[in-house]
Amino acid sequence: MSEVKVASPSPTRKRPKILVTKLGLDGHDRGAKVVAKALKDSGFEVVYLGVHRTPEEVIRTAIEEDVDAIGVSILSGSHLELINDLMKLVKKEGINVPIIVGGIIPPEDIPKLKEMGVVEVCPPGTSLKDIVELFKRVTSREQS
Repeated sequence: MSEVKVASPSPTRKRPKILVTKLGLDGHDRGAKVVAKALKDSGFEVVYLGVHRTPEEVIRTAIEEDVDAIGVSILSGSHLELINDLMKLVKKEGINVPIIVGGIIPPEDIPKLKEMGVVEVCPPGTSLKDIVELFKRVTSREQS
């Protein structure tokens, strides 16, 4: 894996808080729910925003909930456009949290997403253990 950006977790919160969401018109959220549950079972505080969310809703919720990382699932094929819009808002709002994208992402699009600022991409077949470990790394208090 590439270099991982680390969040600056809230010093008053005992457990890292992760926002898990679905961007765009994709309504299939079983995988996102499974990831959210695995993160919760591993000690994270999880905010599940659900399906059909806009980049604006995700950023507003990330600010309101003071999250330590954002996990975005996209299966619809519009990942480049949606993540581009999300990252523009991240920069505009000055948010400094790692963003991890999962879903149906063609291998040739992974470098493009990383150039936009995505920390890591988890394609189909990524184990829950690896996803949990990735979120642990990017929210580690020892590294921040």
